[in-house]
Amino acid sequence: MKKSILIALIFVLSNQMYAQITELPEVLITAVNYKYLNAVDSAENSLTIQMLEEKVAMFDIKNSEYYNDEYDTYQVSFYIPDGKILAAYDKNGKLIRTIEKFKNVKLPKKVQTAIAKRFPKWSMTSDVYLVSFHKKKDVAKKQYKVRLENGDKKMKVKVDQEGNFL
Repeated sequence: MKKSILIALIFVLSNQMYAQITELPEVLITAVNYKYLNAVDSAENSLTIQMLEEKVAMFDIKNSEYYNDEYDTYQVSFYIPDGKILAAYDKNGKLIRTIEKFKNVKLPKKVQTAIAKRFPKWSMTSDVYLVSFHKKKDVAKKQYKVRLENGDKKMKVKVDQEGNFL
């Protein structure tokens, strides 16, 4: 009886030992258009905007249903309820340029402070966040169009991401 228990115990332990050894291939995911992501990087943006920008950077035009070897550039639109991105890709899938527009986003602290300092009795009622990126510059131009109200008076101002009025 002792031998049968010992044999059963060895059998159970040896099966578990072999079941633990597994090797999985390494998977590395990178954005082909990382320069775009670096240029538009803004931690103060909402997660939905950041996710849409990541989707633009990782979009693979060669595996899309619209890909045709005859064309040099492709324009693809990406939408969310708060805004949209129009992106242009070359035939190799590299991002050439983008134009982005988002409504009623949370303004960065620098922008809020600059507007409150220059227009102390005005309230911000709406805003539009505009971004344009071009691969030759590797820099994204970001600006905010903010609508202000003070009683019956209304005005619109343009501010860059650093709080400078344009």
